Amino acid sequence: MLGIISQCQAFTPLKHGFFETVSLTTLAMTPKETSMQYRRLGRSGLQVSELSLGSWVTYHNQVDVSAAREMMAAAFDAGVNFFDNAEAYAQGQSEFVMGEAIKALKWPRLNYIVSTKFYWGLQADGPTANRKDTLNRKYLSQAIDGSLKRMGLDFIDLVYCHRPDPNTPIEETVWAMSDMISCGKALYWGTSEWSAEDIRVAWDIAGQQHLHKPVMEQPQYHMFHRQRVEQEYASLYDDIGLGLTTWSPLASGLLSGKYRNGIPTDSRGAVKGMSFLVEGLTDAAKNAAVTKLETVAADLGCTLSQLAIAWAAHNPRVSTVITGASKLSQLQDNLGAVAVIPKLTADVLARIDHITAPLAN
Repeated sequence: MLGIISQCQAFTPLKHGFFETVSLTTLAMTPKETSMQYRRLGRSGLQVSELSLGSWVTYHNQVDVSAAREMMAAAFDAGVNFFDNAEAYAQGQSEFVMGEAIKALKWPRLNYIVSTKFYWGLQADGPTANRKDTLNRKYLSQAIDGSLKRMGLDFIDLVYCHRPDPNTPIEETVWAMSDMISCGKALYWGTSEWSAEDIRVAWDIAGQQHLHKPVMEQPQYHMFHRQRVEQEYASLYDDIGLGLTTWSPLASGLLSGKYRNGIPTDSRGAVKGMSFLVEGLTDAAKNAAVTKLETVAADLGCTLSQLAIAWAAHNPRVSTVITGASKLSQLQDNLGAVAVIPKLTADVLARIDHITAPLAN
């Protein structure tokens, strides 16, 4: 698995301050070598695997500690070094499951990266309870302590503001997030599904106040959802060096092809509380497009899921693509996308765009 980076590793600067993908040959890997590549998280010095593993919907709901341990170990052996979570996932139980799995795996802390996100909070009792939907200082200062306890960690590598909070001044949020880092409870902070305007405001405030600046954003990004990553954030990559840890490369499973005949009983769309996904998952036009993508996948010798994940990872602005899985076979198939990324030539990408771009937002 990912070991210590060689001290003589050199990075080749690319245009606009970004860096080329780190070759596996420059990394010390144990117990076995993989073809996983590593990318800088924006302009930070942190290197994340181009594919990562998330816990939304699955951990606690579909995946217990034993299954999480098995899949995290398999991902780790395949070169994955980043594992994504959030306080709100399964009301904190997702963090607990991941924390217990990490404890059992006994990995050196240097070798893996863990994230969590704050905004919605957990259920609380009492009429004055500071429950959710906020990024104020009180909530954030207590939220990080709760996540650390549930995950059994001394610090969390990446912390995100899970959504923007129109009722809290951005300056207050920036100070609170920066303080997490100054206190050693987190190493980097960023945002998730914030507008480009709000991200820039936060970055400017941090610079003016000599605070820790937001480093990364976690937006949804897949073949049918492109505008924010490809257009709205465009200036931020060059201006502030924004890194991206994108989520939902399969559009919650739509791009895997599994929803062309309805909602399978063992799928995400059938999970309690996920009914809001059903309309999008059963969209006739998008499912017809997925069928057309099968020809592209067949020509590349890959599955639909691998094609979709590779497509998202092919974007040089993306630091890592967060994948999800409820079983080991699904995870292994998803990780096979690593071999597909180099096959996405200009001609292949044009074929994909011809099929999916007209349906994208």
